[in-house]
Amino acid sequence: MKVLVAGGSGFVGSRLVELLIARGHEVRIYDLVVKAQFADITVRGDVRELEPYAAAAAGYDAIINLAAVHRDDVQPVELYHTTNVDGARVTAEVAALDDIRRIVFTSSVAVYGLDKPPSRETDPTDPFNPYSVSKLAAEQAYRAWYDGAPGRVLQIVRPSVIFGENNRGNVYTLARQIRSGRFLTVGNGRNRKSMAYVGNVVEFLAEMLENGQGYRLLNYADKPDMSTNELVNTVKKALGRNPKLSIHLPLWLGMLGGHCFDLLAKLLRRELPISAIRVKKFAAETVVDTTALEATGFIRPFTIAEGLRRTIAAEFGS
Repeated sequence: MKVLVAGGSGFVGSRLVELLIARGHEVRIYDLVVKAQFADITVRGDVRELEPYAAAAAGYDAIINLAAVHRDDVQPVELYHTTNVDGARVTAEVAALDDIRRIVFTSSVAVYGLDKPPSRETDPTDPFNPYSVSKLAAEQAYRAWYDGAPGRVLQIVRPSVIFGENNRGNVYTLARQIRSGRFLTVGNGRNRKSMAYVGNVVEFLAEMLENGQGYRLLNYADKPDMSTNELVNTVKKALGRNPKLSIHLPLWLGMLGGHCFDLLAKLLRRELPISAIRVKKFAAETVVDTTALEATGFIRPFTIAEGLRRTIAAEFGS
């Protein structure tokens, strides 16, 4: 299959492109960033610009759209809409112009909101920040494309927080803070977290590309879900730290500290590793139901504990 991966130079995209090539697909990347290892198969471009995007996709069988603005502190906030929503609408228009009938899109479990019961795909959505609002709107743009003509295939995946090697996201930040000895658990640590290891996510996206039919919307998370305490202890063991030495900070005090860091970040005009939204997300219960995913028969190559150990070994050494 000839596959265009929009955002293929990113963390998930790079792993997915490697996998798709290994599985025999002809792959082209469309991205603002050109990585040296993929320079020969990359077209530099913006998913918001129709003509160059359509030119890059001409003759291809499928588009996988991973391109997104997703950090918590993006400014101006309009970038969430222009990149995530307008990018989805342009992707759908490109597919229509080039007669591409297969799209795989990565949304987010953030569309369900925070501190919800384990969310199923049929549950109401409750986006809580500009990022989650934009992801839900992007889903709707793709659904309009799917409904626009018969024979189209749309596979939407809502992954939980993705971690893995070469990612400087939440798990890396957690491990770095634990390694430095400056880590405090905010809250009682019993809140559970649905997470996803990148090695499993890309395998599932490849399965959705190759075997998906019609319209499907599926959550993705690696099970079983860990509590924050279990996550912290697993990371500590991987780093060779004593899991019994843990300090818990009351949530109200953690949130106060987060707001102070927000104010300091504004004064300094730069990003800081701690913010109120990050504290809130860390202490929240974020669990998604994967019953529909399990029904597909997908077998994860790695356990979540294996993914954590591989990530920490790659970033910090064994």
